[in-house]
Amino acid sequence: MSRVPGFLMPHLRNAGRAALDLILPPHCLSCGVEVEQPGHVCPDCFGSLHLIGHPSCRKCGGPFTSEAAAGTDRLCAGCLHDPPPWDEGRAPLVYDEGSRRLILGLKYGDRTENAALLARYMYQAGRDMLGPDVILVPVPLHRWRLFRRRYNQSALLAHELARMGGCAHWPDALRRIRHTRPLGRLSRAERQEVLAGAITLRTCRASGVRGKHVVMVDDVMTTGSTLGTCVRLLRACGAARIDVLCAARVCPSGEGHP
Repeated sequence: MSRVPGFLMPHLRNAGRAALDLILPPHCLSCGVEVEQPGHVCPDCFGSLHLIGHPSCRKCGGPFTSEAAAGTDRLCAGCLHDPPPWDEGRAPLVYDEGSRRLILGLKYGDRTENAALLARYMYQAGRDMLGPDVILVPVPLHRWRLFRRRYNQSALLAHELARMGGCAHWPDALRRIRHTRPLGRLSRAERQEVLAGAITLRTCRASGVRGKHVVMVDDVMTTGSTLGTCVRLLRACGAARIDVLCAARVCPSGEGHP
């Protein structure tokens, strides 16, 4: 059987995509209405997304209402009072009704195609964090949760980002060895108690992070407790720099949309 010449492959793929679109028109990844291009959201759903632009807190990625509110250090009140253990943090989206549909669809609804769109937003927000010398490490899931969900949504986001940024992707670097309950309503001390010993770094990866730039990847930054636990493990193994890149960031009451 003869092989198709390489220069024809893009044309064949485009023709195949066009034929598929005639049979199954592309739909908005958020609400499901028809759109012109696959892998996108409709204008109404795009308008409901609150993108975090400049200025934002350089530690947690939360939006400031103005340049004056950001100040010269670009740290929010929470990060000034209790700095997270990573170097810089970014998130392209405020976690609210608009972004929630995309993220929960990815997380619980088998909408794995949402990962590519969310990763594109993440790449725009954290492009300067990414590159060939960077290792992307997703926040791990416990094996029983992974078994029920069949995939780790943070690992899917990291995979897409690795492709866009030319980074290394280590989805197996961290393990969650104990199932933990939701942390959102717990105090800081309670969160630390729940997470103590719940996540470990695989021995085979420990030496590989020494002196490296690592970017932790997650879907939503809420309290930052789980990310902080992961960062401290990587820091203890000698990572030179650790940043955090999430799809969305929960904004505490009082923080305005950009």
